[in-house]
Amino acid sequence: MNLPTWITVSRLFGIPFIIYLLINPNDRTRWIAFSIFLIASLTDWLDGYLARKLNQVTELGKFLDPLVDKLLVLAPLLSLIELKQIPAWGVFIILARELTIAGWRINPNLSGNNIQGANIWGKLKTVSQITAIALLIAPFTGYLTDIAMITFWLSVILTVISGIIYLFPSTKEE
Repeated sequence: MNLPTWITVSRLFGIPFIIYLLINPNDRTRWIAFSIFLIASLTDWLDGYLARKLNQVTELGKFLDPLVDKLLVLAPLLSLIELKQIPAWGVFIILARELTIAGWRINPNLSGNNIQGANIWGKLKTVSQITAIALLIAPFTGYLTDIAMITFWLSVILTVISGIIYLFPSTKEE
């Protein structure tokens, strides 16, 4: 395994800590979980950057990166459902999109073996999900909790839009 792939795998190690810290959260454990989540999220950018810069893009890395990303997003979302901060049906929409796209990517009969990379909508979805989760994990009060929920619902909307665009790309030739 090369350095970018190790960085991808390192994100997995943060997930149990985030979940543990959110079991019976207080302000201190929430800030620690927030920090771990942000650091893990930033490594998503770092591993991709290094893989391209060092010319170390591998099939293993291309497989693991989106899988680990999904786990990093879904684990804290499930914890936030448990804490009754967000509704399960919103997370279900995110989960359904992620599983649908993952199945589409690995099944050549569905995708025509033409795997698309992330477009601007997929990147907006990812940024909005990370932002929403970070805001929801942080022990904010007052209007910041409203901003966190608005960001969560924005991420759900962008998740749906990016999924539709991925599954039904424009057929127009330019």
